[in-house]
Order: sequence, then structure tokens, then C-alpha cells
Amino acid sequence: MTDFTSLGLAEPLLRALAQEGYATPTPIQAQAIPLVLSGRDLLGIAQTGTGKTAAFALPLLHHLADRKAPAPRGGCRALILSPTRELASQIHDNIRAYGRFLGLSSTVIFGGVGARPQVQALSRGVDVLVATPGRLLDHVQTGAARLQGVEILVLDEADQMLDRGFWPAIRKLTGLMSKNRQTLFFSATMPTEIARIADELLKDPAKVSVTPVASTAERVEQRLIHIDASQKRVLLAELLRDSAIGRALVFARTKHGADRVAKHLVAEGINAHAIHGDRSQGQRERALAEFRNGRAPILVATDIASRGIDVDGVTHVFQFDLPDTPEAYVHRIGRTARAGASGEAIAFCAPDEVVKLKAVEKLIAMKIPAEDRRSPAARAEAEAAQPKKQPPRGRGPRPQGAGASARPQGAGPSARPQGPARRGGRGMPPAAAGARKDRNWRDGDFRDSSR
Repeated sequence: MTDFTSLGLAEPLLRALAQEGYATPTPIQAQAIPLVLSGRDLLGIAQTGTGKTAAFALPLLHHLADRKAPAPRGGCRALILSPTRELASQIHDNIRAYGRFLGLSSTVIFGGVGARPQVQALSRGVDVLVATPGRLLDHVQTGAARLQGVEILVLDEADQMLDRGFWPAIRKLTGLMSKNRQTLFFSATMPTEIARIADELLKDPAKVSVTPVASTAERVEQRLIHIDASQKRVLLAELLRDSAIGRALVFARTKHGADRVAKHLVAEGINAHAIHGDRSQGQRERALAEFRNGRAPILVATDIASRGIDVDGVTHVFQFDLPDTPEAYVHRIGRTARAGASGEAIAFCAPDEVVKLKAVEKLIAMKIPAEDRRSPAARAEAEAAQPKKQPPRGRGPRPQGAGASARPQGAGPSARPQGPARRGGRGMPPAAAGARKDRNWRDGDFRDSSR
């Protein structure tokens, strides 16, 4: 079995990993670390929870320690770009933990907080800079940040950066860097646009792919509850009172929805916070801190948190609203069953979310075990809306007996109508045949033979 000592990492990194309790590398780590250590560009396809932060952070730190050089003033030797503040902070925490015995400097910059401390940190130069693209571009445009000295560039959660509209900023940033840099590109999904951008940024990359996005975590027990939309908050509060629930994430579709859910839970005596893009950085950090230490063990979040929160001990994930994209369902439930633990994911489905549910089940290739808690009226309405099965089209059996139309006497099997009645086809007058053709076209009997 592969262990970290066999991957070629420096001894100070191995010592830090031992203190962190890391013993066996995950598949993405085992495959990616040797490739990155060899100097190759890397294209990694891996969803959240697979250990990809260590997959790029460990060889990056090894490289910086092995090739000692002063950090450029106003810049950095390694740059890691992340789509959210939470994920940037999490990556920076990991960098500090893994590199605690290396003597390397690092800092994190993102929006929503004062720029002056960030400018001061950049002015001294750092070995590792973790940043969100928008705030970093602000510093570049004011002259506070210079990127010509970047030796290694990491783009984490590239598909999320595309979704959030960061690619124009990233193109401006990468245009300022040396062409000789090493680039590591990680994404949970690989749509056409992401593949095209990867081709632009990477040079002859090695490719690693583990746990495709359609795969849900093996140790997560999934449940689905059909429920009227008006009863979701009542049901959520009821379920959260279960003593088996330790720390739970609740996902809402909108910022206002997250606030309403959190307020309802607090009114029910359940300690909960909401976290989303409209909250200040201080509010978000306090909510995360109280979630981690168990003071407020319920966190209601929008999808900003589905990839940006890495908290051990999340026992349950509730999908209060089903997501607009089925891939988000997988990323959300990836917040539980981490580090070898098991977890439970419970999704609520209102009648107007059935289409989203079908998209999710198609993606994950399974039907989620479900129970029905809708009102009788809503259940009857849903059943009435189901398309009725149509009997198969066809001529049916030829009538027999007295009611059957008889063949004209004396006409043999080959006898057919002649004259005008023949022109319409199948013994019908032309007008009747045309009407039948039109009807059959509408019914789908006439199909494009090329399909």
C-alpha cells in the first residue's frame, strides 16, 4: 500500500503530515503528487472531499523548500486562486499546517475586508499567496501586487470560477505571469468551456481523474422526503431535534431563503446561523467558528458553502431546496462522510421541484429512497398531473362474426378497388387519405428515417 514516505516528499512535510494524522494518501494525492514533483503541468478532475488540497499543496511546498529563493517584493513564488473567501481561508490554513517546519511565508487575500493589511503583506513578498481573483486583480491594478515572479500557479475549483464570472480577471492575471511557470488546474467537472480554458493555460499536462461528479460519497446514506413547500421549515425543525444529529449543514437556494430558515430555527430554540454572500466577512467567520466549535451546530448556507467549507464531524446535510444544477447536489452532500466517517443526506422535494429531482437521479444513476409527507390534496394533485398512459396505436384485431364487414362476394384475396377510389391509397378517396396522413403525422407515425 502506498504511503506518503514513498511519494518523495521532504522530511519536514512528512513530519507535519504525521502530526496532522495523515497516514495513507487518497487516490488523487497518490497520483498527482509524483507528477507535480516531476515538474509537469497537471489537469486534475476531482470533486470536493477527495483530498485535492494536499494533492497540490504538498508538492508545491516541497518545490519552494527545495529551491530556496527570496520571495519577490510585492509578489509571491506560488499563487493559488480560489473562487470563495471560505475556500481561500481553508487552503491557507492547510498551507500553514503542512508547511509548519519549512520556514516559508504565506498570506491570504480576498474581498470584504480592509485592503491595507493585504498591501503590507504583499509589499514584503510571500512564498505562497492564496487569493480570490477579484481582490488580487484590484491589488495588481493599484500596483500593490506584481506577478512576474510566480513559479507555480494553482487554479482550484476552476468550474466554480467560471460560474462566478472570474475568467476575465484570471486571464488578465495569467497574462502577467512568466510563461515558464508550472500550472496546476483542478476542477470538479469538465464542461466544454473549462476544457478549452485548460488547453489555453496548460502545457502538455499530465491528467488525473478520480471520483467523477456523478458519484456520491459511498458512506452517505441518502433520503428524500416529498413535502409541501409550506411545511418544509416545520419538518426541518422537527428533524433537527433528533439527538443523533451532531453538526448539520442546511442548504437553501437563495440568500433570503437561508435567512428565513435560520430565523425560524432560532425561534424554535435551535442554535443556527446563516452564511451567504450578503453577510460581512466578520459575520461569516463568526458563523463558521461557532459551527466548528459546536456552539451553533446548525449552519444554513447557500451554495457558496457547498465547496468552501471543510469541517470535520458534519453528520447530516439537509437540502432544504433542491439545487438548480444536479451537480450541486453531489457537492452539497460531499460535506458529510469525510475523513472516513459516515453521514446522512436528506433532501426535501416540493411539488414544483420534481423536475430538479429527476435531473439529480439521472446524474447519480440511482433512485433516492423516498417517503411522502405531502398533504392528501397535494398528493392527489400530483397524481392527477401525471401523464396518463395511452393505449398502443394500431389497427387492432379484425372484427369477426355477424358484425364484421364481409369481402364482396366473388372477390379473391387479390381483388382491389379500381378507378378513383384507388388514387387515395388503401381504398380511400384522396381527401380521406390526405386527412389520415395529416393525423398520423401529428401522432408521430411519420418519423425522420435518419434518426
